Amino acid sequence: MVQSSSSSLSPPSIFDGSSYLLRLHRARKLGFADFFLHRAATELNERLTDILRNFEKIADIGTPTPFFSQKIADFVKPENFLYLAPENLPKNPLEALPLKGTHFNLIVSAMALHAVNDLPGAFIQIQRALCPDGLFIACIPGGKTLKELRSVLQIAEEEITGGVSPRIFPFADIKDLGALLQRANFKLPVTDVDTVTVRYDNMKCLMHDLRKMGATNILHSRVKCPTHPKIFKRASELYSEKFRDVDGRIRATFEFIWVSGWAEHESQQKPLKPGSAKHKLADALEKKS
Repeated sequence: MVQSSSSSLSPPSIFDGSSYLLRLHRARKLGFADFFLHRAATELNERLTDILRNFEKIADIGTPTPFFSQKIADFVKPENFLYLAPENLPKNPLEALPLKGTHFNLIVSAMALHAVNDLPGAFIQIQRALCPDGLFIACIPGGKTLKELRSVLQIAEEEITGGVSPRIFPFADIKDLGALLQRANFKLPVTDVDTVTVRYDNMKCLMHDLRKMGATNILHSRVKCPTHPKIFKRASELYSEKFRDVDGRIRATFEFIWVSGWAEHESQQKPLKPGSAKHKLADALEKKS
């Protein structure tokens, strides 16, 4: 179980923050593959437009490139916008997000919080950094992401070496993230899923895109020595066998979970107290029948 930063127990260090930054730096030099950020930015703009509210102070937490920030900067004056680049996020689970003493009307994040070692603690800190009735929205890769790649790598490695090593992020699922929002005391929490299938000529092309996203293995428990080429060769064969379309291209699933929640405010709807209902459910059902 992942412990929050408020716990007396230290949360486990699952991800290697230094390796993440090195991979992200390499991805930027290669020309960052930002098509998912484009998609997320468009979706976020639509969600914010539907809310019909002016946000006076906004923060972007950890999104891999400034592109996302540039798209939402239209909602606020430049001096009231904070972009916390991945370089500014904690590398140690016990470190705090640099948000203390500042309160925002809106905090957003895209493709970043899945790599935070203490996600429960991060949610709590974000909630505390919001003004009353402030909003938090994030797009986080979910548990079905790269399910095909995960499957073939496991089979290939077991066939060739007789064992399996961790290679892909342990992504959270929608129920876990919903529970974490409630645990962090967000009001009116909402979670929903956007599943995207991307098609590639082969597994090598998929792996190339993952490198250009800075999305390669940063698990502390990863095998540090280079992977034997036979494993990738066999995994590629399995990928084509199991997940190839009729035109010869392979499928890769990416699941993005959108989470949102509000800081408490007296104007928000509140659930009725137990026993305060004025009409009995049984009476309503009897009338219907």
